[in-house]
Amino acid sequence: MADDGGRDRRSVLRGAAVLAGAAAAAPLLGKAATASADTSDADALFKAGKFERAGRAYEEILRTDPTNLRAARQRGYVGLLSNRFPEAEKYLKMALALAPGDKDTNFFLADCYMRQDKFALSAPCWQAAGRASYAKWFAAISGEAYQIHGDTARVEFTQMDPFPLVEASLNGGPARRFLPYTGAPNLNLRGSVAKESGLSPLFSEEADFGQGIVRAHYGILDSFKLGDLELRNLPVSWSETESGEDVDTDSDGLIGTWVFYHLLTTFDYAGRSLILRRPTPEAAGKARAAAKRAGAERLPLWLAREHQLHSLGSIAGTANSGPRVVGVNFGGIGEIVAGIHGDTAKQLQIRTDYDRPVETAAHNHPIVAYPCYPKELRLGDAVAKDVYCFTNPQAALAPFGFDLLAHFAHCFWKPYNITLDFTDMNLYIARGKAA
Repeated sequence: MADDGGRDRRSVLRGAAVLAGAAAAAPLLGKAATASADTSDADALFKAGKFERAGRAYEEILRTDPTNLRAARQRGYVGLLSNRFPEAEKYLKMALALAPGDKDTNFFLADCYMRQDKFALSAPCWQAAGRASYAKWFAAISGEAYQIHGDTARVEFTQMDPFPLVEASLNGGPARRFLPYTGAPNLNLRGSVAKESGLSPLFSEEADFGQGIVRAHYGILDSFKLGDLELRNLPVSWSETESGEDVDTDSDGLIGTWVFYHLLTTFDYAGRSLILRRPTPEAAGKARAAAKRAGAERLPLWLAREHQLHSLGSIAGTANSGPRVVGVNFGGIGEIVAGIHGDTAKQLQIRTDYDRPVETAAHNHPIVAYPCYPKELRLGDAVAKDVYCFTNPQAALAPFGFDLLAHFAHCFWKPYNITLDFTDMNLYIARGKAA
């Protein structure tokens, strides 16, 4: 589901940003492997978002059938969703031993290594998963990536709508305007900005996103400075049209989830700022204490397919979904409060205006969505009532292997501050400006 209300140059830039990660939109876990025992009960729990129970069910299967590829792979995936890396590696390596060429297993293991900055280990897995771009990119990284210099930074939003912008500098250069957006994976630059910053690609590739050929380049950035905090030696991509022109001029680039999960990140919408901290136990403890004082509820945080963030929320029309897995997209573009997936709007009897279709885009493909108005959206104690949303009846309900009611978008977060703890995988949301 698109965050914006139309197909324009912004969608091209987002497309270039996720060129190497475009498979994130593809259905997960196809017919590549055949389980040797029935995993249907465990799979049903996983699909319903009951991940811990599903994990225990997969373990039970493996006790009686240690050669069950699907159970091993899915058990590893459960660990990966919560960044429990030793656990994820244990079961994914078990699955890989059973089927070395299995693409899904290789994808998960590559992602597991990448989240730990073990890029050299991830490269052959990316290659086996059919992701040659990532394989080439990460094989070329040397030294410690995402080096953090400084302890904390509060960077103001220079604008809030139609999308938030913050200022950052590249390689000691002038301030540039960046869109923070967890719907994108990596740090992505406008082509002319990359050239002015002295970047040279490690390699390049082309793709057609329906609005002409986009040439994407992949490299390494020496320095990225946000306020008083600097990241060094980090993967970066940039893009240009076939003729060498910029594909977007609304910002100088996107800051994606890979940057944010290296930090203790607060999207302080109410305070119109982005707060970034070195993810030390002390900083995490202070963030938890501040959240508790603010009355914030601790919610689970799950990370699927490289950069897609999820938590636990609910939607109500005439019927109520109860707590279910929802996507949580921070930053991005658009006026909608949420995008509702599949037949959820119909099932929950949400008022939908089918007479006013909206031609928009999702994952750089044209779609037709419809305005809808749920009675309530809820994430912990954060609530929005009778708000403007889109529903896309054709959107896959389980794009990552589990059911996804909706994604909560830019406009939902405006009264709140949200802290993302990628170490303990918790999300804290509280009303008002962050302390």
